[in-house]
Amino acid sequence: YVAGPLNYSVAWLLLTFLGVFGAHRFYMGKWLTGLLYLITVGFFGIGVFYDYWTLNGQIDELNRQTRLQ
Repeated sequence: YVAGPLNYSVAWLLLTFLGVFGAHRFYMGKWLTGLLYLITVGFFGIGVFYDYWTLNGQIDELNRQTRLQ
């Protein structure tokens, strides 16, 4: 886990309870895919399952990027 502005627990809770609406994507600053999830109900469910597998890596990457700035 990489420390940074994004909290893993918050992102996981948002994905679990509001993932089909893209709330976790908005939280991570991914507005375009957040809107896509909102319009397509989590990209027809496929995107939500993808995020369950990759969420920690996505947060790691974003936290690393913000630490370098």
